[in-house]
Amino acid sequence: MTSSRLARFPRQRVAPLAAAVRRAFPLIALPLASLAVNAYADGSPTAAGAATGTSTNTSTASGTAAAAKEGALPTIAVNASATALPGDLSPAYAGGQVATGAQVGVLGKQKIIDLPFSMTSYTSRLIEDQQAHTLADVVANDPAVRSAYGFGNFSENYIIRGFEVDANDVALNGLYGVTPRQLVDTGALERVDIFKGANAFENGAAPGGTGIGGNINLETKTADDKPLTRVTVEGSASGQLGTHIDVGRRFGDNDQFGIRVNQTVEGGSTSIQDEDRSTQQTALSLDYRGSKLRLYGDFIYQKQHVTDGRPVVYDTSSIIPPLPSASYNYGQSWSYSDMEDTIGMVRAEYDFAPNWTVYASGGVRHTDEHGDYASPTYGPDGATTSYRMGVPYKEDAQSAEVGVRGQLWTGPVSHAINLAALVNRIQADAAYDLGSSFSTSLYNTVQVPRPATYFTSGDFAAPGIVSSTLMRSVALSDTLGFFDNRFLFTVGVRHQNILENGYAYGTGVQDSSYNESATTPVFGAVYKILPNLSVYANRSESLTEGGTAPSDALNAGAVLAPYRAKQIEAGIKYDATNYGAALAVYEIKQPVAYTDATTMIYATDGTQRHRGVELSAYGEPIKGLRVLGGVSYIDAQLQNTDGGTYNGNRPIGVPAWTFNANLEYDLPQVPGVTLMARAIYTGKQYLDEANTLPLASWTRFDLGARYKTQVFRHDTTLRLMVTNVANRAYWSSALGGYLTEGAPRTAWFSVSTDF
Repeated sequence: MTSSRLARFPRQRVAPLAAAVRRAFPLIALPLASLAVNAYADGSPTAAGAATGTSTNTSTASGTAAAAKEGALPTIAVNASATALPGDLSPAYAGGQVATGAQVGVLGKQKIIDLPFSMTSYTSRLIEDQQAHTLADVVANDPAVRSAYGFGNFSENYIIRGFEVDANDVALNGLYGVTPRQLVDTGALERVDIFKGANAFENGAAPGGTGIGGNINLETKTADDKPLTRVTVEGSASGQLGTHIDVGRRFGDNDQFGIRVNQTVEGGSTSIQDEDRSTQQTALSLDYRGSKLRLYGDFIYQKQHVTDGRPVVYDTSSIIPPLPSASYNYGQSWSYSDMEDTIGMVRAEYDFAPNWTVYASGGVRHTDEHGDYASPTYGPDGATTSYRMGVPYKEDAQSAEVGVRGQLWTGPVSHAINLAALVNRIQADAAYDLGSSFSTSLYNTVQVPRPATYFTSGDFAAPGIVSSTLMRSVALSDTLGFFDNRFLFTVGVRHQNILENGYAYGTGVQDSSYNESATTPVFGAVYKILPNLSVYANRSESLTEGGTAPSDALNAGAVLAPYRAKQIEAGIKYDATNYGAALAVYEIKQPVAYTDATTMIYATDGTQRHRGVELSAYGEPIKGLRVLGGVSYIDAQLQNTDGGTYNGNRPIGVPAWTFNANLEYDLPQVPGVTLMARAIYTGKQYLDEANTLPLASWTRFDLGARYKTQVFRHDTTLRLMVTNVANRAYWSSALGGYLTEGAPRTAWFSVSTDF
């Protein structure tokens, strides 16, 4: 973790409360789960209506149209819910890997075929069957998404349509800022929604300033209509062991109360030499489902520990470093990272009138991080050096949203109205120290003693404030439906204010300030050629904080307006119930600022332009055969660069081609046995803007199998998943201007039993 990345986020003084919750949380959650199990040992839920996931105020479009013609205000089909209920989750395609709908920010729950945007929602079933442990394992299934390590640490960052999504800019149940920082365990996740494209209207600008080409929203597990008690024991060939307990119950006269508890404990040696990782996550979800009122509470405690983690590699030479072996570790044994997150969220929605719902949600997160980091720098003639950086880091975030959704008619035209206000506040306290530089190697790494501190900034015992961010926005949209909603036209606008203050390490004296506003519109259209075939188009924007002129510019200290990336997109979607497919073409233009070498004025003069085509397919086109994958092509260029030096070159870390193919096949000869094979391809990318340092393309092959049976009358599933079967060594990403090496061959096995 470097100092430039430390000073990005703010903190409120809630650490004492977070510490109390952290200590008490596992003691509260597991007894509650036990009580729920005992209460339902001899019973079963009876909420048949909830199981259908059908709203009580829903009517057909044809009935609505008929009522409108008679001059009466009809009963309109509305889903104004702020979050998806467990029984109201969008159904998955056959095979259960991808859902037919998702949560789309301020637009709420939507069927994907009705959206004028590109989106994919991955399910908890895919997570379980692939034994996906972190978010990167899940998004590896998407041809438009890749992942890499963060800057100088072990966090996961993601790349959507060639643009970075920082791990801290992933949303949780629709809110930014409350997701576990840097690494997300998958034990509590019900859905992973990936929105592809500019998204400032739908979700607001991400606090970390990324998400230009898309964003990721995580939906947590809540109690389903069917009782669940599932125990999973797993292990890896390298020595990791873990358990996962998932308990869910509904109770009350109409099953209106729900509880879901997920507990994950995992640790041991990874497939990278000498690297150890451990994870602990406890997640508690409580909910109430009334006829008009719905309430939710989510509480998550997560702790991650990495010892002797393999770091990223910086390169100041004129060549790409030769690859070490796939499992070789060029890190130092004293390097480590401790990351601890305590999260609480509450959500509520109330149907105050037919077809109209008001909703509110709020969440807080406290993060406590400590670590010693050392990433090698590969220099001229192969000389490699590194240095130690120690970090205590604390971050507190609050996020809240309030809004109203509903539907009305004006003559034959339907209107789906959305109005929402959103606020995010994040504050960071940090300090750091530096140890002296030392020589090292990527191929014959000598373990050196932990370098002594030669420079310290800030108080390690009580880190001081280094940054604070406040983001506020208001959004309004109307989706107009014509011809019995066969043609849908969405128009919306979000006005957003970004306020960020920076403070000097150690002294806490404010040394920078940013306070700017911007308005981002959106236009989208969907036309259903057939009920299961639609074409769409959109014009949308993304928003990030503008730059501040550096000290060597003539306009030093000048603050630029927020950068507005503009996108146009068109596509076609097909939904055949058992399977689906989508094709999208798009162009995204992201402004780039620099100090002109001639005028010495810092301004937004450059452009990073991405033109792309995406094709994806998912579901079960043939009984027993499931497909998941697709292909993405991006023509990415730098334009209007300083002096034209890099005009026409590709941006750093953006491959032209990415390809995924995932096949599952149920063996008819052996009922219950499923075989899986996956190929992931990433084309050539560059480590520098001059395009003189190319990373070779790479292909990874994964294999898996599972067997579903009964053991002592209990449903039991045995799973095996092997990634990078060939144990190929490859530089997986150049995102950020540094190298991330792909993981070596890793074999996981597990046994899950439902009681």
